[in-house]
Amino acid sequence: MKAGPRKRGAEWLASGPSILWLGLFFLVPTLLVFVLAFRPSNPFGGIGAGWTLDNIRRLTDPAMLAVARRTLEISLATTLICLVLAVPVGYTLARVSAKWRNFFLMLVIIPFWTNFLIRVFAWKTLLHPDGPIKQVLAFLGLVPAGASLLYRPEAVVLVSVYTFLPFTILPIYAAAEKFDFRLMEAARDLGARPFLAFRKVFLPGIRRGLITAVLFVFIPALGSYVIPDIVGGPGGEMIGNKIAQRVFVDRNLPLASALSVVLILSVLAPLISVLLLQPKGERPEIL
Repeated sequence: MKAGPRKRGAEWLASGPSILWLGLFFLVPTLLVFVLAFRPSNPFGGIGAGWTLDNIRRLTDPAMLAVARRTLEISLATTLICLVLAVPVGYTLARVSAKWRNFFLMLVIIPFWTNFLIRVFAWKTLLHPDGPIKQVLAFLGLVPAGASLLYRPEAVVLVSVYTFLPFTILPIYAAAEKFDFRLMEAARDLGARPFLAFRKVFLPGIRRGLITAVLFVFIPALGSYVIPDIVGGPGGEMIGNKIAQRVFVDRNLPLASALSVVLILSVLAPLISVLLLQPKGERPEIL
């Protein structure tokens, strides 16, 4: 049944401030970034006259492609590890008693009580050559005495997993809390082994939570800047670091815009893919 003109008018009136806000502070700046990507730069750090494709061509430079590949690899690795760790935690939180559930949820949320930069710098101290983690691993013979745990892609993945893991646990727990666990018991009664019931019944049942968790981790990981800058070093640079270098060091705003276009499209791609892959009846209505 179609909504009447008065109801549609009320909906547009209620949505108007949000649409105006998104238009002014998201759509317009995004369009400006796309436009600047096709403008030349001048030696004084400004925008030159005319139009050019040089900034787009520079994106195919082997060094740029290596950074793009590293960004994708780190983001995918972070997302995968977070999922592997978060699914059992979300499952356990949904099955545990209410008393212990609140306690464990508090443990998940506690990291948010500390400033993000302080937590990243704490990891830099822990991974320092004289830090406790390196000393313990060297004592156990797991790493050479002269090895460095810092300024490596692996360090970026480790700190990223620590940072984004709560964002993975919470949507999975929210979906698991609504899951009917009697379905798993029925699968067990029909002969399914525990892991098979978990994989064939539980995981499909929390599909929306899994999709939300992937988006909550993969998209911020793609645009991560602080973590690779502090613990990644030159060997762990990501696209966000290259954009910052072009803006603050080289003063090349058009090239920074071209890199930002790549990042924007990389962020929009998973969102559009999820929207298109959803069954037609589950897609959100625009109007």
